[in-house]
Amino acid sequence: MQNDNVEHPAHYTSHPSGVECIDIASCYDFCLGNVIKYIWRAGLKKDPSMADDEKELEDLEKALWYLKKEVELRKKKLGR
Repeated sequence: MQNDNVEHPAHYTSHPSGVECIDIASCYDFCLGNVIKYIWRAGLKKDPSMADDEKELEDLEKALWYLKKEVELRKKKLGR
């Protein structure tokens, strides 16, 4: 698949599975979809201002933030 930063970003389409991130993440609600997105692209998206391992860690921290948010929302829904 040709890289297109809007339609098919390389960091969402270069997963070894050959599956595009949106095809999986869109099956979940917002927070869990973002968890999947950030885990999916960890190590794949480059930022010229950061070392690759720092960018990967940043994406994993974002995934964790969204996962914690989802847990908070579910606890609130359960009255906990």
